[in-house]
Amino acid sequence: MSDPLARQLDQGLAQLGEAPAPEARRQLLDFLRLLARWNTTFNLTAVRDPAQMVTRHLLDSLAILPYVRGPRVLDIGTGPGLPGIPLAIARPELAFTLLDAIAKKTQFVTQTIGALGLKNVEVVRTRVENYRPAQKFDTLVSRAFASMAEMLAAARHLCGPHGRFLAMKGAYPEEEMAAIPAEFVVQEVVTLTVPGLQAQRHLVILVPRSDVTIR
Repeated sequence: MSDPLARQLDQGLAQLGEAPAPEARRQLLDFLRLLARWNTTFNLTAVRDPAQMVTRHLLDSLAILPYVRGPRVLDIGTGPGLPGIPLAIARPELAFTLLDAIAKKTQFVTQTIGALGLKNVEVVRTRVENYRPAQKFDTLVSRAFASMAEMLAAARHLCGPHGRFLAMKGAYPEEEMAAIPAEFVVQEVVTLTVPGLQAQRHLVILVPRSDVTIR
């Protein structure tokens, strides 16, 4: 295995306890290469080094896999498809909707899911507060979408029965949690370990207060 990016990815996946099928592994690497190529023109991410992209984009996204429930998953403010595309590659049995209001980002995501042959991903270009799908979602993920209070205010109408929000954060977000609306509860704060990343990562799991008694 001479490809250093493939080697780095494999080592990271092993540390996460993930063993993707060969097709999924190929798709993850192809996604990375597409992102690096488009990024030179469209400035989709501040991370420029492909090796850093493995850590900060692929492995960072995949670190939340154990907490993703289906069958319907929404990536709020997906940007260049993060964490939605890596999650959709790793969980082909789930249906993912990747939502963003910025045209160049949804254009990249649309082109990418076509190039990768992903059949379980839908791309929607709109503001989250304006999105009115026919069905609501079981898991709603946010990686870089403002504060948790703002996320919940904008997307609460998209949370299905017994659904939950996964807010991906860096340092422990104590101040943000203090501002969460009363109708939501922090179910758990998970300290994530992302292979190769020294910075802190936390996952905040939020559920409607009305669901707490049955969980």
